[in-house]
Amino acid sequence: MDINRLKKLFPEFESGLYDALLEHGEVVEITSGETLLRVGQTIRSTMLIVDGLVKLYREDDHGKEYFIYHLHEGQACSLSMVCAAKHETSELLAVALTDTTLLSVPLLYMEKWMAEYKSWYRFVISSYRDRFEELLKTIDAIAFSNMDERLIYYLRRHQENIGSNEIHFSITQIAKDLNSSREVISRLLKKLFEKNVLRQHRRHIEILDLDSYARD
Repeated sequence: MDINRLKKLFPEFESGLYDALLEHGEVVEITSGETLLRVGQTIRSTMLIVDGLVKLYREDDHGKEYFIYHLHEGQACSLSMVCAAKHETSELLAVALTDTTLLSVPLLYMEKWMAEYKSWYRFVISSYRDRFEELLKTIDAIAFSNMDERLIYYLRRHQENIGSNEIHFSITQIAKDLNSSREVISRLLKKLFEKNVLRQHRRHIEILDLDSYARD
């Protein structure tokens, strides 16, 4: 792991913390589609995203999954921080959306650095706050929006996090993420195609103008 890479991703860290991360952190390479965390898994370390994109899901008692939020480079999995600190098991499912590089930090050092490095303390607190805010947005979308509005919100989040207007997910996957049926999502997508909000291609969906939906 290159120290310059860490400085670019986490510019707020103190110089001594970069050295500690390189000494005690373990670089983990995850292939696209691979599961990082499973529900019920004991967490013994926290994870910093060095490269790639990770999706987190909430899983109900029947095995149904609902998309919560993304984690991308320069961010940390606050769930792993909370569960590791409390010696608890994971209640979420995390899957690599792309090939991903992680820096895994054992619990021992995570707790130690909270007292030694102010920048680490602030980073942990900020990670908690940011993920909580994203979770609130997801709850708002579920509680106060119709399915068509939830679909637009879902597409917009992917557009922002992936940095592309191309959605390379199947209708089945989108329906799964939104905890809906394939038939419902297919019908809503068809309306968006007809309104030129989206364009359908053979292997992907292209986002044209999500804002035009709100103007209608």
